[in-house]
Amino acid sequence: MSEKKIVILDDADAIYVHAAEEIAHFAGDAICSHGEFMLCLSGGSTPAATYDLLATRFQHSIDWSEVQFFWGDERCVPPADPASNFAMADRTMLSKLALKPGQVHRIRGELPPDGAARDYEEELRRAFAIAETEVPRFDVILLGLGENRHTASLFPASPAIHETNRIAVPVQVDDVHRDRVTLTPPVLNNGHRVMFLVQGQSKAEAVRDVLEGPRDPDRFPAQIVAPVNGELIWLLDKSAASLLSAH
Repeated sequence: MSEKKIVILDDADAIYVHAAEEIAHFAGDAICSHGEFMLCLSGGSTPAATYDLLATRFQHSIDWSEVQFFWGDERCVPPADPASNFAMADRTMLSKLALKPGQVHRIRGELPPDGAARDYEEELRRAFAIAETEVPRFDVILLGLGENRHTASLFPASPAIHETNRIAVPVQVDDVHRDRVTLTPPVLNNGHRVMFLVQGQSKAEAVRDVLEGPRDPDRFPAQIVAPVNGELIWLLDKSAASLLSAH
């Protein structure tokens, strides 16, 4: 299991820039080594600002024709719905890039939850050319952290935290948009690089519990993310890191 790399930056803007720089660097590495960059996106306000930077300031730093886009989770809403993670990524980044339709592998949130999860599993197997029993290996997985310690759509006490066979599952969560589809721990823990982006004082307690609290993924689901053969990176601003004893 890889050690956690914790990077503490001055403020949210510094996280956005640093994350974009890292993604551009990792994209270059992946494209050089195996000809494409398999990128798993997350929702939330912090990634949104990073996506905007990637599509503007960093647009010419990445060969976008070799990037394949996926999502770690999605609300079961139509793709144009303001709550859709796809819609956010499309608005902030994808629509600004010259992409082919086949580069975008969204979770079809307009389908019934179980159908959307099964459809996404099939899409992942096609895109990664993997068998039924294999797990996709993303070059980079971006994740956020909720105040309730969830990541992707792995919420406290969710059975999906302990899923070991499926690569995407439907879940019901304690939120306005209850029905969602999420990648499972075997996928998150198979990533080459997994990068949390967390900013703000409101996340400080969650950061402390996940990074320094007792091991209890049912209470602190983000603790389940521990890549077996990959790099785990936490990008925090000073506010989010303010309760960490070691920093």
